[in-house]
Amino acid sequence: MDKLKVGIIGTGLAFSRLHYPAYQELSDKYEIVALCDPEPDKTRPWAERLGLSGGSVYTDYRPMLWRGDINVFDIMVPIEHNFRVTEDVARAIARQPGRAIICEKPLAANYEQARAHAELPSRYGVPIMIAENYRYSEEINIIRDLVRQKKVGEIVYFIYNRVVCFPEEMLKNQFAREEWRQHPVFAGGVIMDSGVHDVAALRHIFGGIDKLHAFGVPQRDDFAPYAVVTVNMYFKNGIIGNFSFYSAGKEMQRPLIGLRIFGTAGMIYLEESDCGTINVAYNDGRAEQIHYRPGRGYYNELLNLYNAMKGLETISVTPEIEYGDAKTILDILRSIKNGGVVAVDNTGDYIPHYRSFQQPAQFEYHQLKWH
Repeated sequence: MDKLKVGIIGTGLAFSRLHYPAYQELSDKYEIVALCDPEPDKTRPWAERLGLSGGSVYTDYRPMLWRGDINVFDIMVPIEHNFRVTEDVARAIARQPGRAIICEKPLAANYEQARAHAELPSRYGVPIMIAENYRYSEEINIIRDLVRQKKVGEIVYFIYNRVVCFPEEMLKNQFAREEWRQHPVFAGGVIMDSGVHDVAALRHIFGGIDKLHAFGVPQRDDFAPYAVVTVNMYFKNGIIGNFSFYSAGKEMQRPLIGLRIFGTAGMIYLEESDCGTINVAYNDGRAEQIHYRPGRGYYNELLNLYNAMKGLETISVTPEIEYGDAKTILDILRSIKNGGVVAVDNTGDYIPHYRSFQQPAQFEYHQLKWH
């Protein structure tokens, strides 16, 4: 099967640490043929590594758009540029078969841009995939299947606590070192940038959110307007729960609170995305562990796009799906500011269609005795 030719827009950490390893693993399906970054020092070593000539390296992405040999444009730019760049690319390749766009999450910086981004595929006739890796990760898809299969009975409520120490990560060679993340010009700062993953996971597992009520502790640091937000959520299927995102500290005790889902017949527990194990405990005393491979979201999303481009399946995470994730974060911020309940998904019984990754042979189940 022919390889898809890729043009990279933005060669920062998202490319080097997240997307490029997945492209390497899928080298029989993708080939990077062009690079763009406004900083030549970033593209130069990549051009040498990939064997690209000077004519395939750009400081402005717009001339790249007129190349006829590129099938996929992979956009990895600061959040405030996501909509503008994606719209430029979509307009340039409008209704050209065999061409598509990948855009990093969240898809936009505010309500207006997010809604406009969600309309780009239909407006320009271009397939767009949003690289929300939590929706493509093994652990979230397994948990989603466990919930839908009523493995622990009817779900009653959940607790989801996420803690990151952005001030410490700013001093390391991490994503937080980026100036545009330390002094963001998009709503919510790190709450939008990182918290949108967690919201995407919850919406992927439970479906649409009917309404929410949020509170926050204000801070003066630029990286986020609130040190912590805590949100009560009511989903359209009747499930309730609490989501907390603390961006300025640490959770010292193990096991972490993580994601805990309580049902009428038991409980599902995921400590953190990198732990490799989902724990399931039953009210009758049984327990089991489900092992998964951490960090497979990037691989799965690229494989999904490739298969979609070959007509084998549909794109799982479209701008319309991601619009709901970004809107939820913006609704959380609005609820804190206004001090009230905010309606989120206004479509009735919103349960989006997703590709299922679970195949029983892929996962190990270990029966345990619950003490």
